[in-house]
Amino acid sequence: AGFRESGRGRRPGVEGVERLRAARAGGRGRMGRGGHDGCDCHDHDCDAENCAADFALFEHVDVANVRALNEALPGCAGERILRAWPRRLDFSAGPCDSADEDPELIVHVPFNVDVKIKSLCVIGGPEGSSPGRVRAFLNRDDIDFSNVEDIPAVQEWDLIEDRDGVLEYQTKYQKFQGVSNITLHFPEALGADFLRLFFLGFKGEATKNRREPVGAFVYESAPVPDDHKTEANQHMNFGPVC
Repeated sequence: AGFRESGRGRRPGVEGVERLRAARAGGRGRMGRGGHDGCDCHDHDCDAENCAADFALFEHVDVANVRALNEALPGCAGERILRAWPRRLDFSAGPCDSADEDPELIVHVPFNVDVKIKSLCVIGGPEGSSPGRVRAFLNRDDIDFSNVEDIPAVQEWDLIEDRDGVLEYQTKYQKFQGVSNITLHFPEALGADFLRLFFLGFKGEATKNRREPVGAFVYESAPVPDDHKTEANQHMNFGPVC
C-alpha cells in the first residue's frame, strides 16, 4: 500500500555544494517549477554548538508517531532519520529508503508543542539517491498518495546532494508559525531508481502551546475498528516506528 509510479522522468545528478556556492556568490538564483523556491539554501551560519541549539526542535518531535509512506522497510522513519543535531552524521541506524524503482516518500512528523520552523536540513544518500525535491504541508493528517499532487504545498524546494549536512533550506517563516505537524513529500531522487534519507533536521523555536499526545482522550470505551475506516486511512499503511 502506498506504492505508485510517479510518471516523471529522472533528474540528472547535481554536481555538488561548491557549484551551488559559486552560483549564489555570483548572484545567479533560480526559481523552480511553478514559481516555487528553487534551491533556497545556504551554509549554516553557526558553529557546532550554536547549530545544535538552533536545530533543537528535535527535542519536541513526537518520534513514536512519526510515520512514512512507500518506505522499503515499514517503520524506517522516526529514529533512523530524526535525531539530535550533533548526531546528524551518525548513520549507524541505517537509512530510510523508498521502495525499489519508486523514488518517492511521504514523511509525517508531529510535534509535542506548536513550533515555528525557520529552515530544514536534509541528508540523503549517495549516487543520485538523495531527494531532488521536497514539498511541505502543515497541520494536516490526511496527506497520502491519493491527494498529495492535488493539494498545494505551503512551500517546496529543489534539493541538492548534501552528505555532510552543511546546507539549510529557508522557509517562508511567516507561514511556518504554530506548526503542530509537518508532512514532507519527496517526489523524486537525483537520478537513482530509489530514494534514501539519513537525516531530517528542523531549525526554529518551540512555543508553550503543548500538544496532547495521541490517545489522551477516550471517547468510546471499546470502538469497533470497522466503524473507523475511511478511504484516506486505507491508503496510509504505516508500520511501527523502528
